Amino acid sequence: MSTIKKLINLKGRCALITGATGGLGKIMAETLAELGADLVLVDRPASDFNNLIEGLTERWGVQVQYQECDLEQQEQRTELINSFKSANQNINILINNAAFVGTSELQGWATSFEEQTVDTWRRALEVNLTAVFDLCQGLTPLLRGAEGANIINIASIYGEYGPDWSLYEGTNMSNPAAYGASKGGLIQFSRWLSTTIAPHVRVNTISPGGIFRNQPEKFVQRYEIRTPLGRMATENDFSGVVAFLASDLSLYVTGQNITVDGGWGTW
Repeated sequence: MSTIKKLINLKGRCALITGATGGLGKIMAETLAELGADLVLVDRPASDFNNLIEGLTERWGVQVQYQECDLEQQEQRTELINSFKSANQNINILINNAAFVGTSELQGWATSFEEQTVDTWRRALEVNLTAVFDLCQGLTPLLRGAEGANIINIASIYGEYGPDWSLYEGTNMSNPAAYGASKGGLIQFSRWLSTTIAPHVRVNTISPGGIFRNQPEKFVQRYEIRTPLGRMATENDFSGVVAFLASDLSLYVTGQNITVDGGWGTW
């Protein structure tokens, strides 16, 4: 029988994380580096990779590479994929985390339904869904032969549930239609993919609930009342589920959407 210590050990494996310099991206990078995985960090040009890489290498002694890529641009995605293929890059874990979220500063995005624009809808689906399809399709040949190969797609509770608009009253916050639509599509794409590239690669999603990021006090109070565990999430709340899905602890888990929401969807 394998020990838990052995199952969770990622030494000798490599994880590629998109949106790596954001809040969740950093936590996932820290978690997998602590477990021994080498990392390839991907984010938009001008992202702050240096401080993140320095901290990861000093704390955990793993190899860390980075690649700049604007995932909204198909040409850049193609270049990214081809660079990994030509280098025969070792990739065991692919985490699609990059996305336009509710606070992204886009015109026609975090506004009333009547003012949300088709152009921004298309941009959001390009990053949140089409780019994920592209990376999964392009990198599957590298994953197929890798030990413990798996894909983790980061979705959202709003890929499963409609928004409770009473939370937003009296704030400048919103919940764009394209966000929920893209995340719902991501959950279903992950289920589809899990049967398509099995048994070589496992595919699962994580659906986070609301993460505290200094939102207006009114919103936070309402959200906490609405949540059985009585608080919003922190990035640290996702370390455990990422470690579980990325490692051999979940060798018989695929096609699943794990909701980490403090019980939000239980009501």
